[in-house]
Amino acid sequence: MMDLTKISQQPLMITAAICGAEVFRDSSPYIPYTPEELAEESVRCYENGATMVHLHMREADGKPSQSAALFGRTMQIIRAQCPILIQFSTGGAVGMSVAERADALKLKPDMATLTTGSVNFGDDVFLNAPPMISEIAKRMNEFGVRPEIECFDSGMVDAALRLAKDGLVQLPAHFNFVLGMAGGMGGTVAHLDFIRSLLPDACSWSVAGIGRFEMPLAQHAIAVGGHVRVGLEDNLYLQKGVLAKGSYELVTRVSQLAQAAGRPLATISQAREILRLGL
Repeated sequence: MMDLTKISQQPLMITAAICGAEVFRDSSPYIPYTPEELAEESVRCYENGATMVHLHMREADGKPSQSAALFGRTMQIIRAQCPILIQFSTGGAVGMSVAERADALKLKPDMATLTTGSVNFGDDVFLNAPPMISEIAKRMNEFGVRPEIECFDSGMVDAALRLAKDGLVQLPAHFNFVLGMAGGMGGTVAHLDFIRSLLPDACSWSVAGIGRFEMPLAQHAIAVGGHVRVGLEDNLYLQKGVLAKGSYELVTRVSQLAQAAGRPLATISQAREILRLGL
């Protein structure tokens, strides 16, 4: 039987996904674009309980970018202000090449995402053909960047395990399940329980529920020993009809859920240990 007392004592990591590549200020005026805005929001998220920030880049007009210069400037400002872990997206935006998506890895962030399959994304396809995935994984290994395996469906877990057999991914790894997006796996507790059951022993995991699935899945992850990603990339609303004024408000909500469940928030050093950073 699951020892709920032991689970409740495991520190909870909260990742803040603060801007994404597909949401813009016509949907929410609170989406940060510039390095200064991204850094300011990262600090607010850290102060409210986040241990890691998941970064996409934007041009000043909001256009998605994978500019290494923008990643570097943002990382520099964040690290001057707080110790939050920094995770780069290698997903970029739909249609970007592998070279674009992987270029900023040379800056050696704490982590970067590695999506292990393709998925329908609105009217487009977020394409991740096997050679593309392998090439991004090789670039991560080249620069010593630990991957977060990003899965929109259960088959992406199997693909990640094949990468491990080929020596491109080191196990145990950290997985993030993005659930509830049209075109991907559903955002129910049953879907989460199934996909997390596929992981090898000692792997850690987090869940990012899209839209209305964000908080219910966060609450379940807290209860069963997982970790949580929230932020304006995934969900714009604090409650129905009420825009969150920043990802920090969603981080605060998860912190409150954790407190109510008696689960402590991870320190940066504890998060490093859980994620096996530097090991």
